Amino acid sequence: MITSGEGKYKVFLEEKKIGDDLIYFLGGGEKSHIGGIVFCEPNKEPQIIRLEGHYDDVVLKPIAEAACKKYKTKVVVVGGIHIDNATKQEIEILVRNCHKSIKHI
Repeated sequence: MITSGEGKYKVFLEEKKIGDDLIYFLGGGEKSHIGGIVFCEPNKEPQIIRLEGHYDDVVLKPIAEAACKKYKTKVVVVGGIHIDNATKQEIEILVRNCHKSIKHI
């Protein structure tokens, strides 16, 4: 499991293999949840499912694209991060922590 950040800004990324393919679970903040799903296949545009009222695909997509490119396989990334009444600055911290996890895929 990959983690980045501390306290309510901590995010985690967990990887599971399904045959030759990969699935990642992203969570963190004060309450992990499923806010979106991104599916990547080599040499194809990512497919994105954004659940109503959520914007988690913004951080899920770069993770899916990086893993797909690196491992040249199908990748699904699912999850979400949440902080109650988050300020713009708090959201930026969470996004930055999600992007840091990409380096460790």
